Amino acid sequence: MTTALKSIGTKQKALKINLDRSIYGSFAEIGAGQEVAANFFKAGGASGTIAKTISAYDMAFSDAIYGEEESGKYVCEPRLMKMLNREYKLLQVRLTESAAEKRFFAFADTVSALNYQKTNDAHGWIGLRFQLRPNGPVNNVVIHVNMLDNDNILQQQALGIIGVNLLYGCYFYHEDPEKLLLSLLDDLSRDRIEIDMIRFEGADFKEVDNRLMSLYLVKHGYTQAAVFGPDGTVMQPYDALAKKHIVAIRGRFRPVTNIFLDMLKKGQSQFEQEADVDDDKVCVLSELTLRSLEDGTHNINEKDFLDRVDILCSLGQTVLISNFHEYFKLVAFLSQFSKLKMALIMGMPNLEYIFEEKHYTHLEGGILSAFANLFGHNIKLYLYPTIDDQGSVLNLKSFKPEPHLKGLYQYLMDNTKLVDIKKSDEKLMNIRTDKVLDMIQQGPGEWEKLVPSSVAAMIKENALFGFTNR
Repeated sequence: MTTALKSIGTKQKALKINLDRSIYGSFAEIGAGQEVAANFFKAGGASGTIAKTISAYDMAFSDAIYGEEESGKYVCEPRLMKMLNREYKLLQVRLTESAAEKRFFAFADTVSALNYQKTNDAHGWIGLRFQLRPNGPVNNVVIHVNMLDNDNILQQQALGIIGVNLLYGCYFYHEDPEKLLLSLLDDLSRDRIEIDMIRFEGADFKEVDNRLMSLYLVKHGYTQAAVFGPDGTVMQPYDALAKKHIVAIRGRFRPVTNIFLDMLKKGQSQFEQEADVDDDKVCVLSELTLRSLEDGTHNINEKDFLDRVDILCSLGQTVLISNFHEYFKLVAFLSQFSKLKMALIMGMPNLEYIFEEKHYTHLEGGILSAFANLFGHNIKLYLYPTIDDQGSVLNLKSFKPEPHLKGLYQYLMDNTKLVDIKKSDEKLMNIRTDKVLDMIQQGPGEWEKLVPSSVAAMIKENALFGFTNR
């Protein structure tokens, strides 16, 4: 596993950058003080590194410099990119004579730190535009952070540290993006800052797959979940999910089968027919959990991960990578972003799993505590029938929970928290992902009829999941 070098400390990082006379640029910070630039001033030798610093706190002044945002927000990615564009362009225009000697950078952040009443969500966008060589190509690294300290001053301090880490990492760890990512929380702990999005851009990062970087964020505990769209573009969860009717479906997707598409299509259609659902505001998520990505040794095969994601993206899916093994944790996460009605689509085996009390022994309230989180929100579970080992169709009518849980099950049924997916296709109910995978590894054959035609073509063309054309 890639690991960052032992941190040399924030002050030493800032000093090392200051003493490198080729690194030169500007700092533009909105909100949470001027803590990043301040670290470089305090380290000494900053006159050779800092062209200028700017703090555009006043909204009118900020608009005069960077223009107004259509959304009216100041803490957003478009604002950050305007700041980076302007400040980097000014360096190029005003310092043309130094271009052959300097590696220019523009650092920017726009942050909402904790207010006096402690009623706001403290978060921010942080970015660096930089060159690795004089007159070289321009690269961007952008992150979104949630600041978790319960004190404004501590949040400012944490922001200052992560800003130094970003600048240092981009210049000294750029050849190993995972190491760069890991270094961002040097001298910080995960209970102080969460990084829920990171994006690498530019010629020097052309080999970087940002979807893999999203996986690293979750894998290393920097966040519990990360999102990217069908085109592979990483998305900040709030921007992707806010004020949406969220429809989530969990799977291993190794491979995507016909039953998955039928389950999703009919479950989503049924959900959109609900009277209080605006189908123009529906966001569908295909969720991959870390556990579903692990092999028998608890390692994650990165190529296998990207193979699964390539297939999902080819089908137009937005992908959520999470560390939520239990469904109630997933629902609690999604409920941060929207109070609109949501849906989980799943097969009946998943409901059997949900009703197994052994999964909740670590909770003080046991299964009741878990169900309060899972079903307490404005959510409904849509269940696709399956065929059991005896050849019988298992649906909500035939489902039999443990005797002492029958009352709980009936309560959920009476309050329409559980519904069968209508018009399910009995011909698809025998499809088992593990069996399809075994068939794929035997070469061409009947499995091709069990997956979408486009998926079969991708598997054969790219030799995915152990396929060999024997």
